[in-house]
Amino acid sequence: MEPTHATITYADDVAAVDGLAAAYEKMQQQIGRVIVGQKDVIELVLISILCDSHSLLVGVPGLAKTLLVKTVADVLDLSFKRIQFTPDLMPSDIIGSEVMDESRHFYFSKGPVFANIILADEINRTPPKTQAALLESMQEKAVTVAGQRHLLPEPFFVLATQNPIEQEGTYPLPEAQLDRFMFEIRLGYLPFDEELRMVRETTALHKPELEKVLGAADILFFQKLVRKIPVTDNVMNYAVNLARRTRPQQPEAPSFINDYIAWGAGPRASQFLVLGAKCHAALHGKYAPDIEDVQAIALPVLRHRIVRNYKAEAENVSVEELVKRLL
Repeated sequence: MEPTHATITYADDVAAVDGLAAAYEKMQQQIGRVIVGQKDVIELVLISILCDSHSLLVGVPGLAKTLLVKTVADVLDLSFKRIQFTPDLMPSDIIGSEVMDESRHFYFSKGPVFANIILADEINRTPPKTQAALLESMQEKAVTVAGQRHLLPEPFFVLATQNPIEQEGTYPLPEAQLDRFMFEIRLGYLPFDEELRMVRETTALHKPELEKVLGAADILFFQKLVRKIPVTDNVMNYAVNLARRTRPQQPEAPSFINDYIAWGAGPRASQFLVLGAKCHAALHGKYAPDIEDVQAIALPVLRHRIVRNYKAEAENVSVEELVKRLL
């Protein structure tokens, strides 16, 4: 799919923030026509796209993870590809390879990674070599095959899923690779009334036609706008201090962190806390983030960057509990 041209123009950055907030409300409305509930999950997915980052989506089977990502791609008018990771998947199956045509000339056959939004389904089911091929694409926004560098389409966003139930025969992502994902987004079961509505709507014949809210060029514009949003010193200090307090044996760390944490969040957490707070504020019509915006995205930023020690595991102290105590 060819990227669409920008459809929105603004006189200044203040008007652009207002436009982003209005577009966010419209996106939630359109996505909500297909995805029942999960407003917080949708918000985090949109924040990570608008921050030009990637996210992990963790949830048991059957919670409409694929449908959610495809619906987001439809509303944003972006190309979408799903890659099912398996133990026999090779890097060339993702990024593409050199192929000989009938005239004995080689050409590059693009793999499924050449799309705006990639759903990397069960990324922990494939060996590290194939995982690394995808993670390189995420970092470089390009792939190199036979010495030739091929740029990926913009915007480019990877949502990788993991099944928290089955761990046999899997290849867990190392902490250094987990750190490249902005958020770890958790999906839970719907409340009774929302599940009832979901079953009623998905077992009927009607299929809603979704309106395209933004295009590729609009998203690139808003990604730059998010980075231009100013941050006050007290909010910046709070975000950096929050990340530093997760690190045991550091001067800022409280005693319970020293007791239960083996390894804390690195500098990327500080960056994502500030960037995510900027975007969260803009989506809700604010021209600068406050401490509440940092707190709103702190848990998905920190939960996959903190490693518990044996004492925390023995006493069944979760990362979520520790982050909430920090907040």
